Amino acid sequence: MFYHTKKLQYFKPPEKPDPIYAKKIQELIGGTFGEMTVMMQYLFQGWNCRGPAKYRDMLLDIGTEEIGHIEMLATTIAHLLDKAPIKLQEDGAKDPVVGAVMGGSNPRDIITDVMAAAMNPQHAIVSGLGAMPADSVGFPWNGRFIVASGNLMADFRSNLHAESQGRLQAVRLYEMTNDPGVKDTLSFMIARDTMHQNQWLAAIEDLKAEGLEDTPVPSAFPLELEKREFAYQFWNHSEGTESAEGRWAKGPSMDGKGEFEYVKHPQPLGPEPTPPAQPEPRLYGTPQFRQTQDQGQQKASDRKIIG
Repeated sequence: MFYHTKKLQYFKPPEKPDPIYAKKIQELIGGTFGEMTVMMQYLFQGWNCRGPAKYRDMLLDIGTEEIGHIEMLATTIAHLLDKAPIKLQEDGAKDPVVGAVMGGSNPRDIITDVMAAAMNPQHAIVSGLGAMPADSVGFPWNGRFIVASGNLMADFRSNLHAESQGRLQAVRLYEMTNDPGVKDTLSFMIARDTMHQNQWLAAIEDLKAEGLEDTPVPSAFPLELEKREFAYQFWNHSEGTESAEGRWAKGPSMDGKGEFEYVKHPQPLGPEPTPPAQPEPRLYGTPQFRQTQDQGQQKASDRKIIG
């Protein structure tokens, strides 16, 4: 059961409308690393969790918190869009395209530059000056963005990645506005992203300490079933050898189960592949060799038999 409290988790209203910035904020709602993604990711990981109860409870805690973050951002967007159409009409002459027409210039020369900064028309046409489950260019949120594998270590690492990307985008948006209210709200969300990154790092350490999972994931797969001679080799697959200077190229492996080895000139270990079988006649693929007329007639006869 979910229970909604009418008060927002945190919120400071924007000081003035800004439909262009409202379009940018959509990325934090419906983008690949937006709040909709982490909300659904954490909830499905929690619902599917078969491990210790503390992990399931923690996942449902944070997943539910992310619902509140979406509500905060949706409310921010609504404020940013308030009276936006009127404002846009009043400032129409200031628009570079309108100004180009009024000044006798060719608007085509600058349309490309201003399209990326224009108000999202769907905010007026589709949502009636409200937020949408979409990113900053109007692409709908997609359930394929989420990761819920059933392996907590794999999932927690994905969660750390999502929170890292999400915080990166939030701080970029923080730098793109001078509105004190928007900055205040984003400042709270950025702080929560800081906690969540630390939370996933702590959860990863917990899994290791309890012996439930380790590196490589899945750690329960028998190591003798993989070709161990290749397990810790770094292959230099591009020009230059600067990659040899990294931690991944020498010394003990991170899982403590091997030694890194730098392979400067990796060689192919398999043979040249043989061509696939000739195409089935009814699929009309291109054969390896040109057919004679007699062969073509034979193929036609074969098709009758097959059909």
